[in-house]
Amino acid sequence: MEYRQLGGSGLRVSALAFGTATFGGGNEFFRAWGSTQLAEATRLIDISLEAGLNLFDTADMYSDGLAEDILGQAIGGRRDQVLISTKTSFRTEPGPNGQGSSRHHLIRACEASLRRLRTDHIDLYQLHAFDALTPIEEVLRALDDLVRSGKVRYIGCSNFSGWHLMKSLAIAEKYGWPRHVAHQAYYSLIGREYEWELMPLASDQKVGTLVWSGLAGGRLTGKVRRNQPVPAASRAGSGAAGAAPVDEALLYRMVDALDAISKETGKTISQVALNWLLHRPTISSVITGARNEVQLRENLGAVGWNLTAEQIAMLDAASARTPVYPYWHQRETFAERNPWPTS
Repeated sequence: MEYRQLGGSGLRVSALAFGTATFGGGNEFFRAWGSTQLAEATRLIDISLEAGLNLFDTADMYSDGLAEDILGQAIGGRRDQVLISTKTSFRTEPGPNGQGSSRHHLIRACEASLRRLRTDHIDLYQLHAFDALTPIEEVLRALDDLVRSGKVRYIGCSNFSGWHLMKSLAIAEKYGWPRHVAHQAYYSLIGREYEWELMPLASDQKVGTLVWSGLAGGRLTGKVRRNQPVPAASRAGSGAAGAAPVDEALLYRMVDALDAISKETGKTISQVALNWLLHRPTISSVITGARNEVQLRENLGAVGWNLTAEQIAMLDAASARTPVYPYWHQRETFAERNPWPTS
């Protein structure tokens, strides 16, 4: 397993991380993702540790906390072998203060996650979304208290826009509070908007990116092709939220390119798509979920080999599309001063 530095921190994480959104299936929303129970979850963690994975990602809202609970049980006495990343901000309690990133909610949510995970600290605590109603100073001061108390080691965020993240970093620097060392973001061969602003920001500010849905909600697994609809039982086919919108023409063009490279390399379409992500700048780890052992072992096959420069160029070309303003203008008028890849 390859290990990479998490942003500008000294923490090293495995190039692939295990995502636990499939654990529990505690409500209708998450049953579309999976319903892995304790015995199978323990087996999946066994396999992950054997392969060298050290980062396990979850969130307090996954199956109403059940995913955290199962992860905590499945880790058991191996806490010293793993890094736990969890997230908060979405609703976890009823009432007006049961969601968001207020001091009230962050501290209550962290303590609840610690109980479910059966641990005394969280290695990476991430804001799952940007809370525009809470002052950023209040958010970061609360996170600073959690770090100083030893309950949290590092902080990060997820699904932030560029100005959300940059303002948070600037305020943290101003007051000497912990900086976000990671940003968990959607990025895939059919969703390259991350490159427009968040990738240059991550490089400039040394924020490591943890990729979620690198297979675009299962669309880049080879199960979806021209004249072959999305399986109804899949997450994308069920219409579950969190499956990113996709241009079908782009998807089919992308699968054709992946299929060709799959035949060249002897790797699966999923493995090719994940390996492409691992070549991109600023990527610290790609989070992969798995409903069963077969899916997990296939995902693990995405590391330990490299696409050629020609194959990467082929995938880049197949996934290219015109960016929105001002990125198309920057690319067309000042490209020699802007080295970042733009789709």
